[in-house]
Amino acid sequence: MAGTIAVYGATGYTGRLVARELARRGLPCVLAGRDREKLARLAEAVRADLGARGGGDGAGAVATPAIATRAVALDDAAGLRDLMAASSAVIDCAGPFVRYGEPVVRAAVESGTHYVDTTGEQSYMQLVRDRFDAAARQAGVAVVPAMGFDYAPGDLLAQLTAQGAEPLRELVIAYAIRGVQPTRGTARTALGMAAEGAIVYEDGGWRRAPLRAQRGRFPFPDPVGPRPVMRYPSGEALTVPHHVRTRKVTTLITVETLAGSDLAAPFVGALAPAVALALRSPLRALVEPALARLPEGPSEERRQSARFTLVAVAHGEDGRSRSGVARGRDVYGLTAAAAVHGAALMADAGYDRAGVLSPATAYEPRAFLDALAPFLSYELEPAAG
Repeated sequence: MAGTIAVYGATGYTGRLVARELARRGLPCVLAGRDREKLARLAEAVRADLGARGGGDGAGAVATPAIATRAVALDDAAGLRDLMAASSAVIDCAGPFVRYGEPVVRAAVESGTHYVDTTGEQSYMQLVRDRFDAAARQAGVAVVPAMGFDYAPGDLLAQLTAQGAEPLRELVIAYAIRGVQPTRGTARTALGMAAEGAIVYEDGGWRRAPLRAQRGRFPFPDPVGPRPVMRYPSGEALTVPHHVRTRKVTTLITVETLAGSDLAAPFVGALAPAVALALRSPLRALVEPALARLPEGPSEERRQSARFTLVAVAHGEDGRSRSGVARGRDVYGLTAAAAVHGAALMADAGYDRAGVLSPATAYEPRAFLDALAPFLSYELEPAAG
Protein backbone atom coordinates (compact mmCIF):
# COMPACT_ATOMS: atom_id res chain seq x y z
CA MET A 1 0.00 0.00 0.00
CA ALA A 2 1.46 3.35 -1.05
CA GLY A 3 1.98 6.04 1.56
CA THR A 4 1.15 9.72 1.28
CA ILE A 5 2.60 11.59 -1.69
CA ALA A 6 3.36 15.32 -1.47
CA VAL A 7 3.10 17.60 -4.51
CA TYR A 8 5.14 20.80 -4.35
CA GLY A 9 4.07 23.48 -6.80
CA ALA A 10 0.60 21.91 -6.86
CA THR A 11 -1.26 25.05 -7.99
CA GLY A 12 0.69 25.41 -11.25
CA TYR A 13 -0.56 23.96 -14.53
CA THR A 14 1.32 20.67 -14.28
CA GLY A 15 0.83 20.51 -10.51
CA ARG A 16 -2.94 20.59 -10.91
CA LEU A 17 -2.81 17.72 -13.42
CA VAL A 18 -0.67 15.74 -10.99
CA ALA A 19 -3.10 16.43 -8.13
CA ARG A 20 -6.02 15.17 -10.19
CA GLU A 21 -4.11 12.07 -11.27
CA LEU A 22 -3.29 11.24 -7.65
CA ALA A 23 -6.96 11.60 -6.72
CA ARG A 24 -8.06 9.53 -9.72
CA ARG A 25 -5.81 6.71 -8.56
CA GLY A 26 -7.10 6.99 -4.98
CA LEU A 27 -3.69 7.94 -3.54
CA PRO A 28 -3.52 10.07 -0.37
CA CYS A 29 -1.68 13.32 -1.03
CA VAL A 30 -0.60 16.65 0.40
CA LEU A 31 -0.88 19.59 -2.00
CA ALA A 32 1.87 22.06 -1.16
CA GLY A 33 3.13 25.43 -2.32
CA ARG A 34 3.36 29.04 -1.22
CA ASP A 35 -0.26 30.23 -1.42
CA ARG A 36 -2.58 28.77 1.23
CA GLU A 37 -5.79 30.04 -0.40
CA LYS A 38 -4.92 28.69 -3.85
CA LEU A 39 -4.10 25.32 -2.32
CA ALA A 40 -7.44 25.18 -0.50
CA ARG A 41 -9.32 26.02 -3.71
CA LEU A 42 -7.40 23.37 -5.61
CA ALA A 43 -8.13 20.69 -3.00
CA GLU A 44 -11.84 21.51 -3.14
CA ALA A 45 -11.83 21.46 -6.94
CA VAL A 46 -10.09 18.08 -7.01
CA ARG A 47 -12.61 16.61 -4.57
CA ALA A 48 -15.50 18.03 -6.60
CA ASP A 49 -14.04 16.71 -9.86
CA LEU A 50 -13.56 13.26 -8.37
CA GLY A 51 -17.12 13.25 -7.06
CA ALA A 52 -18.52 14.32 -10.42
CA ARG A 53 -16.75 11.42 -12.11
CA GLY A 54 -17.84 8.92 -9.46
CA GLY A 55 -14.39 8.53 -7.91
CA GLY A 56 -11.68 6.01 -8.68
CA ASP A 57 -10.14 4.99 -11.98
CA GLY A 58 -13.08 3.30 -13.65
CA ALA A 59 -12.17 -0.15 -12.28
CA GLY A 60 -14.70 -0.08 -9.43
CA ALA A 61 -15.76 1.99 -6.46
CA VAL A 62 -12.80 3.62 -4.68
CA ALA A 63 -12.99 5.63 -1.49
CA THR A 64 -12.20 9.32 -1.91
CA PRO A 65 -8.51 9.67 -1.00
CA ALA A 66 -7.26 11.96 1.76
CA ILE A 67 -6.33 15.33 0.24
CA ALA A 68 -4.52 17.69 2.59
CA THR A 69 -2.84 21.04 1.93
CA ARG A 70 0.30 22.63 3.32
CA ALA A 71 1.54 26.17 2.66
CA VAL A 72 5.33 26.32 2.88
CA ALA A 73 7.80 28.65 1.18
CA LEU A 74 10.96 27.55 -0.58
CA ASP A 75 13.12 29.48 1.90
CA ASP A 76 11.53 27.64 4.85
CA ALA A 77 13.95 24.72 5.07
CA ALA A 78 12.45 23.36 8.30
CA GLY A 79 8.93 23.58 6.89
CA LEU A 80 9.97 21.71 3.75
CA ARG A 81 11.60 18.97 5.81
CA ASP A 82 8.43 18.64 7.91
CA LEU A 83 6.36 18.34 4.74
CA MET A 84 8.65 15.64 3.38
CA ALA A 85 8.97 13.74 6.65
CA ALA A 86 5.21 13.15 6.70
CA SER A 87 5.29 11.79 3.12
CA SER A 88 6.64 8.65 1.47
CA ALA A 89 7.46 10.46 -1.78
CA VAL A 90 7.31 13.95 -3.23
CA ILE A 91 6.59 15.16 -6.76
CA ASP A 92 8.15 18.56 -7.44
CA CYS A 93 6.33 20.57 -10.14
CA ALA A 94 7.68 24.05 -9.31
CA GLY A 95 9.86 25.26 -12.15
CA PRO A 96 12.00 26.56 -13.65
CA PHE A 97 13.92 24.07 -11.56
CA VAL A 98 17.29 25.78 -11.88
CA ARG A 99 15.68 28.60 -9.89
CA TYR A 100 13.36 26.78 -7.52
CA GLY A 101 14.21 23.08 -7.45
CA GLU A 102 17.18 22.66 -5.14
CA PRO A 103 15.47 23.44 -1.78
CA VAL A 104 12.84 20.76 -2.46
CA VAL A 105 15.23 17.97 -3.43
CA ARG A 106 17.53 18.89 -0.52
CA ALA A 107 14.64 18.64 1.95
CA ALA A 108 13.58 15.31 0.47
CA VAL A 109 17.04 13.78 0.83
CA GLU A 110 17.51 15.17 4.36
CA SER A 111 14.14 13.81 5.48
CA GLY A 112 14.52 10.41 3.80
CA THR A 113 11.72 10.98 1.26
CA HIS A 114 11.79 9.63 -2.29
CA TYR A 115 11.73 12.36 -4.93
CA VAL A 116 10.64 12.82 -8.56
CA ASP A 117 10.18 16.00 -10.56
CA THR A 118 8.95 17.22 -13.92
CA THR A 119 11.99 19.20 -15.04
CA GLY A 120 13.15 19.38 -18.64
CA GLU A 121 16.40 21.22 -17.83
CA GLN A 122 19.71 19.49 -18.45
CA SER A 123 21.58 21.84 -16.12
CA TYR A 124 19.26 21.04 -13.20
CA MET A 125 19.49 17.31 -13.84
CA GLN A 126 23.27 17.56 -13.76
CA LEU A 127 23.18 19.68 -10.58
CA VAL A 128 21.00 17.12 -8.80
CA ARG A 129 23.31 14.23 -9.65
CA ASP A 130 26.48 16.14 -8.75
CA ARG A 131 25.21 17.45 -5.42
CA PHE A 132 22.84 14.78 -4.11
CA ASP A 133 23.78 11.33 -5.42
CA ALA A 134 26.08 10.38 -2.53
CA ALA A 135 23.74 11.82 0.11
CA ALA A 136 20.72 10.07 -1.41
CA ARG A 137 22.50 6.72 -1.41
CA GLN A 138 23.52 7.16 2.19
CA ALA A 139 19.95 8.11 3.16
CA GLY A 140 18.40 5.24 1.19
CA VAL A 141 16.43 7.71 -0.93
CA ALA A 142 15.71 7.50 -4.66
CA VAL A 143 15.90 10.80 -6.56
CA VAL A 144 14.64 10.72 -10.16
CA PRO A 145 14.61 14.04 -12.07
CA ALA A 146 12.78 14.52 -15.39
CA MET A 147 9.99 12.02 -14.77
CA GLY A 148 7.57 13.51 -17.29
CA PHE A 149 7.19 13.36 -21.06
CA ASP A 150 10.62 14.87 -21.01
CA TYR A 151 12.38 12.53 -20.58
CA ALA A 152 11.11 9.33 -18.95
CA PRO A 153 9.66 7.61 -22.08
CA GLY A 154 12.85 8.31 -24.05
CA ASP A 155 15.13 6.97 -21.31
CA LEU A 156 13.01 3.83 -20.85
CA LEU A 157 12.72 3.23 -24.60
CA ALA A 158 16.49 3.68 -25.00
CA GLN A 159 17.17 0.95 -22.43
CA LEU A 160 14.84 -1.51 -24.15
CA THR A 161 16.14 -0.67 -27.62
CA ALA A 162 19.79 -1.12 -26.61
CA GLN A 163 19.21 -4.65 -25.30
CA GLY A 164 20.75 -7.13 -27.70
CA ALA A 165 22.83 -4.50 -29.51
CA GLU A 166 25.34 -3.34 -26.85
CA PRO A 167 28.05 -2.19 -26.77
CA LEU A 168 26.95 0.71 -28.95
CA ARG A 169 28.76 3.06 -31.25
CA GLU A 170 25.87 5.51 -30.92
CA LEU A 171 22.35 5.74 -29.57
CA VAL A 172 20.10 8.24 -31.33
CA ILE A 173 16.88 9.59 -29.82
CA ALA A 174 14.62 11.73 -32.02
CA TYR A 175 11.40 13.59 -31.21
CA ALA A 176 8.61 14.72 -33.55
CA ILE A 177 5.81 16.59 -31.77
CA ARG A 178 2.75 18.23 -33.30
CA GLY A 179 -0.04 20.37 -31.89
CA VAL A 180 1.52 21.09 -28.50
CA GLN A 181 0.79 24.48 -26.95
CA PRO A 182 3.49 25.02 -24.31
CA THR A 183 2.58 26.15 -20.83
CA ARG A 184 3.93 29.43 -19.49
CA GLY A 185 6.31 27.40 -17.32
CA THR A 186 7.55 25.40 -20.29
CA ALA A 187 8.23 28.63 -22.19
CA ARG A 188 10.29 29.98 -19.27
CA THR A 189 12.21 26.72 -19.09
CA ALA A 190 12.86 26.71 -22.84
CA LEU A 191 14.22 30.26 -22.59
CA GLY A 192 16.73 29.16 -19.99
CA MET A 193 17.71 26.05 -21.94
CA ALA A 194 18.34 28.07 -25.09
CA ALA A 195 20.56 30.46 -23.17
CA GLU A 196 22.57 27.73 -21.44
CA GLY A 197 23.27 25.60 -24.48
CA ALA A 198 23.34 21.81 -24.70
CA ILE A 199 25.29 19.15 -22.86
CA VAL A 200 26.23 16.26 -25.17
CA TYR A 201 27.69 12.80 -24.58
CA GLU A 202 30.46 11.90 -27.02
CA ASP A 203 33.51 9.63 -26.89
CA GLY A 204 32.41 8.30 -23.53
CA GLY A 205 32.14 11.66 -21.75
CA TRP A 206 29.99 14.75 -21.28
CA ARG A 207 30.86 18.21 -22.62
CA ARG A 208 29.22 21.45 -23.71
CA ALA A 209 28.05 21.42 -27.30
CA PRO A 210 29.29 24.08 -29.72
CA LEU A 211 26.88 26.93 -30.35
CA ARG A 212 26.65 25.97 -34.02
CA ALA A 213 23.37 24.12 -34.54
CA GLN A 214 23.61 20.46 -35.53
CA ARG A 215 21.13 19.96 -38.38
CA GLY A 216 20.11 17.16 -40.72
CA ARG A 217 17.20 14.88 -41.61
CA PHE A 218 15.88 11.92 -39.67
CA PRO A 219 13.78 9.05 -41.11
CA PHE A 220 10.79 8.95 -38.78
CA PRO A 221 8.38 6.09 -39.48
CA ASP A 222 5.07 6.77 -41.20
CA PRO A 223 2.97 8.81 -41.00
CA VAL A 224 5.61 11.39 -39.98
CA GLY A 225 8.27 10.43 -42.53
CA PRO A 226 11.72 12.01 -43.02
CA ARG A 227 11.95 15.43 -41.36
CA PRO A 228 14.55 18.18 -40.87
CA VAL A 229 15.93 17.94 -37.32
CA MET A 230 18.35 19.79 -35.09
CA ARG A 231 20.19 19.10 -31.86
CA TYR A 232 17.91 18.97 -28.83
CA PRO A 233 19.33 19.48 -25.30
CA SER A 234 17.28 16.63 -23.88
CA GLY A 235 17.86 14.75 -20.67
CA GLU A 236 18.59 11.38 -22.28
CA ALA A 237 22.08 12.67 -23.07
CA LEU A 238 22.62 12.73 -19.29
CA THR A 239 20.64 9.68 -18.18
CA VAL A 240 21.17 7.02 -20.86
CA PRO A 241 24.97 6.64 -20.44
CA HIS A 242 24.38 5.54 -16.84
CA HIS A 243 22.61 2.38 -17.97
CA VAL A 244 23.51 1.79 -21.65
CA ARG A 245 27.04 0.97 -22.85
CA THR A 246 27.46 3.50 -25.64
CA ARG A 247 30.19 5.82 -26.87
CA LYS A 248 27.76 8.51 -27.98
CA VAL A 249 24.18 9.70 -27.40
CA THR A 250 22.62 11.97 -30.03
CA THR A 251 19.33 13.71 -29.22
CA LEU A 252 17.32 15.39 -31.97
CA ILE A 253 14.00 17.15 -32.48
CA THR A 254 12.17 18.15 -35.64
CA VAL A 255 12.67 21.79 -36.55
CA GLU A 256 8.93 21.92 -37.14
CA THR A 257 8.33 21.14 -33.45
CA LEU A 258 10.28 24.22 -32.39
CA ALA A 259 8.93 26.42 -35.17
CA GLY A 260 5.28 25.43 -34.79
CA SER A 261 4.78 24.91 -38.52
CA ASP A 262 6.54 23.65 -41.65
CA LEU A 263 6.60 27.17 -43.12
CA ALA A 264 8.53 28.65 -40.18
CA ALA A 265 10.91 25.69 -39.80
CA PRO A 266 13.69 26.93 -42.15
CA PHE A 267 13.90 30.27 -40.34
CA VAL A 268 14.09 28.67 -36.88
CA GLY A 269 16.87 26.34 -37.95
CA ALA A 270 18.92 29.15 -39.48
CA LEU A 271 18.40 31.62 -36.63
CA ALA A 272 18.89 29.23 -33.69
CA PRO A 273 22.57 30.14 -32.99
CA ALA A 274 21.82 33.89 -33.12
CA VAL A 275 18.86 33.46 -30.77
CA ALA A 276 20.99 31.52 -28.30
CA LEU A 277 23.62 34.28 -28.31
CA ALA A 278 20.96 36.96 -27.77
CA LEU A 279 19.54 35.08 -24.78
CA ARG A 280 22.96 35.05 -23.15
CA SER A 281 23.01 38.86 -23.30
CA PRO A 282 21.04 41.54 -21.42
CA LEU A 283 18.37 41.19 -24.13
CA ARG A 284 17.04 38.19 -22.22
CA ALA A 285 15.57 40.52 -19.58
CA LEU A 286 13.32 42.02 -22.28
CA VAL A 287 11.80 38.62 -23.08
CA GLU A 288 10.84 37.63 -19.52
CA PRO A 289 7.92 40.12 -19.14
CA ALA A 290 6.42 38.89 -22.41
CA LEU A 291 6.33 35.32 -21.09
CA ALA A 292 4.21 36.42 -18.13
CA ARG A 293 1.47 37.43 -20.58
CA LEU A 294 1.26 34.01 -22.20
CA PRO A 295 -1.71 31.71 -21.40
CA GLU A 296 -0.96 29.48 -18.41
CA GLY A 297 -1.39 26.39 -20.56
CA PRO A 298 -3.46 24.62 -23.20
CA SER A 299 -7.13 23.75 -22.83
CA GLU A 300 -8.20 20.16 -22.27
CA GLU A 301 -9.19 19.88 -25.93
CA ARG A 302 -5.87 21.28 -27.13
CA ARG A 303 -3.94 18.98 -24.79
CA GLN A 304 -5.74 15.91 -26.11
CA SER A 305 -5.08 16.85 -29.73
CA ALA A 306 -1.28 16.91 -29.37
CA ARG A 307 0.59 13.97 -30.92
CA PHE A 308 4.19 12.78 -30.70
CA THR A 309 6.50 10.17 -32.19
CA LEU A 310 9.65 9.21 -30.30
CA VAL A 311 12.32 7.04 -31.93
CA ALA A 312 15.38 5.38 -30.40
CA VAL A 313 18.00 3.80 -32.66
CA ALA A 314 20.85 1.74 -31.21
CA HIS A 315 23.89 1.36 -33.50
CA GLY A 316 26.07 -1.49 -32.25
CA GLU A 317 29.85 -1.57 -32.44
CA ASP A 318 29.51 -4.83 -34.40
CA GLY A 319 27.36 -3.23 -37.10
CA ARG A 320 24.03 -4.45 -35.79
CA SER A 321 21.27 -1.93 -35.16
CA ARG A 322 17.93 -1.94 -33.42
CA SER A 323 15.17 0.63 -33.18
CA GLY A 324 12.24 1.34 -30.92
CA VAL A 325 9.28 3.65 -31.54
CA ALA A 326 6.79 5.20 -29.13
CA ARG A 327 3.74 7.09 -30.30
CA GLY A 328 1.25 8.95 -28.18
CA ARG A 329 -0.77 12.01 -27.27
CA ASP A 330 -1.25 14.68 -24.58
CA VAL A 331 2.29 15.30 -23.38
CA TYR A 332 1.14 17.15 -20.23
CA GLY A 333 -1.31 14.43 -19.28
CA LEU A 334 1.46 11.88 -19.87
CA THR A 335 3.78 13.92 -17.63
CA ALA A 336 1.28 13.79 -14.77
CA ALA A 337 0.69 10.06 -15.23
CA ALA A 338 4.42 9.25 -15.35
CA ALA A 339 5.29 11.36 -12.30
CA VAL A 340 2.43 9.92 -10.25
CA HIS A 341 3.15 6.32 -11.26
CA GLY A 342 6.82 6.76 -10.40
CA ALA A 343 6.08 8.31 -7.02
CA ALA A 344 3.47 5.62 -6.25
CA LEU A 345 6.00 2.85 -6.92
CA MET A 346 8.49 4.60 -4.63
CA ALA A 347 5.88 5.13 -1.91
CA ASP A 348 5.28 1.39 -1.69
CA ALA A 349 6.99 -0.18 1.32
CA GLY A 350 8.83 -2.68 -0.87
CA TYR A 351 10.71 -0.10 -2.96
CA ASP A 352 14.44 -0.32 -2.18
CA ARG A 353 16.46 1.62 -4.77
CA ALA A 354 18.57 4.64 -3.81
CA GLY A 355 20.69 7.42 -5.30
CA VAL A 356 20.11 9.85 -8.14
CA LEU A 357 18.68 7.51 -10.75
CA SER A 358 17.57 7.48 -14.36
CA PRO A 359 14.00 6.33 -14.99
CA ALA A 360 15.35 3.07 -16.44
CA THR A 361 17.38 2.35 -13.28
CA ALA A 362 14.65 3.48 -10.87
CA TYR A 363 11.93 1.27 -12.41
CA GLU A 364 11.49 -1.76 -14.66
CA PRO A 365 11.38 -0.16 -18.14
CA ARG A 366 8.90 -2.40 -19.91
CA ALA A 367 6.42 -2.48 -17.02
CA PHE A 368 6.60 1.29 -16.65
CA LEU A 369 5.94 1.97 -20.33
CA ASP A 370 3.08 -0.51 -20.23
CA ALA A 371 1.58 1.46 -17.33
CA LEU A 372 1.49 4.56 -19.56
CA ALA A 373 -0.68 2.77 -22.14
CA PRO A 374 -3.51 5.36 -22.07
CA PHE A 375 -1.01 7.92 -23.38
CA LEU A 376 1.45 5.96 -25.52
CA SER A 377 2.13 2.72 -27.32
CA TYR A 378 5.55 1.39 -28.27
CA GLU A 379 7.17 -1.30 -30.40
CA LEU A 380 10.69 -2.72 -30.62
CA GLU A 381 12.37 -4.12 -33.71
CA PRO A 382 14.71 -7.13 -33.54
CA ALA A 383 18.41 -6.44 -33.93
CA ALA A 384 19.51 -6.44 -37.58
CA GLY A 385 22.73 -6.25 -39.53
